[in-house]
Amino acid sequence: MSKLKLSWRPYELQLKYPFTIATYSRTTTPVVLVELEYNGIVGYGEASLPQYLGATQQTVMDFLQKVDLSGFNDPAQIDEILSYVDLIAEGNTAAKAAVDIALHDLVGKMAGKSWAQIWKFDTQNTPYTTYTIGMDGDDVVKRKVVEVASDFKILKVKLGGSDDRRMIETIRSVTDLPLAIDANQGWRDRHEALDSIFWLKEKGVVMIEQPMEKGDLEGNAWLTSHSPLPIYADESVQRLSDMERIKGAFSGINIKLMKCTGLNEARKMISLAPSMGFDVMLGCMTETSCAISAASQLSPAVKFADLDGALLITNDCFSGTKIKDGKIILSDLPGIGVERIF
Repeated sequence: MSKLKLSWRPYELQLKYPFTIATYSRTTTPVVLVELEYNGIVGYGEASLPQYLGATQQTVMDFLQKVDLSGFNDPAQIDEILSYVDLIAEGNTAAKAAVDIALHDLVGKMAGKSWAQIWKFDTQNTPYTTYTIGMDGDDVVKRKVVEVASDFKILKVKLGGSDDRRMIETIRSVTDLPLAIDANQGWRDRHEALDSIFWLKEKGVVMIEQPMEKGDLEGNAWLTSHSPLPIYADESVQRLSDMERIKGAFSGINIKLMKCTGLNEARKMISLAPSMGFDVMLGCMTETSCAISAASQLSPAVKFADLDGALLITNDCFSGTKIKDGKIILSDLPGIGVERIF
């Protein structure tokens, strides 16, 4: 009888530029790459671990060591397998996502179809993705923007520091592309935040992500009700169980596989969102094309996408989803649509 065989290895992503947001800066991102084998077919997965998640390569590998799939003889038992994995320990969402992604890749390969096809999405109906510009000095910001502006239809700008308006004016000196703003919980006063949003709207900004502290639902709700731009939750919404709690406080939600434990739960969140009044964007951490291609399978079902994670690194070890003129182009490969290149 065939068995599911899980294996993993640590890997360090090297960023093209230092990545700076309101609360920290980094030049690398640790990940753990996962393989799930069944009958000679291998599914690939990934856990990305930016420091704010509180997980490390070691905690991920410790969790994966506890995963015993010997009780499952059919990989297509996706709900059952992932329910078991979720109950092994609380938290560990990135580790759980790595198993989820690898399982979906495996099952898709066994079926000979991509998950976008299995879910009957229109694979041509993918959104444009933003490209992220982190906080930096004027010269570096200008150089980053000039390098990518001709290849994208919308940019995402990290704000929430002391020089937000300088950042925007610097970017506006070299491009008039629409902008999405991620404040990363950096704004503290709701009235000052609202003033900033009205100013940002005049500067061609089209949406705001996580303006205030994740637990300040009252402040975020007030801002959402007064804002001329849609307000999306990121840190305030991790998993499916959070959606009811933040209902009414935001216009939309940012779903990330590393937060919500993977494709299985992300699909459920996307399905539930309209009934709760939420638009949906798909986001990412700094990731290889493995996790980016997995999330991209859901992209035809969402309004906004921020799936540029693999474009921010120099050592991507997978090939999969491509970005052409800013638009997400799904691979023709089955599963999550990736192949390992080294």
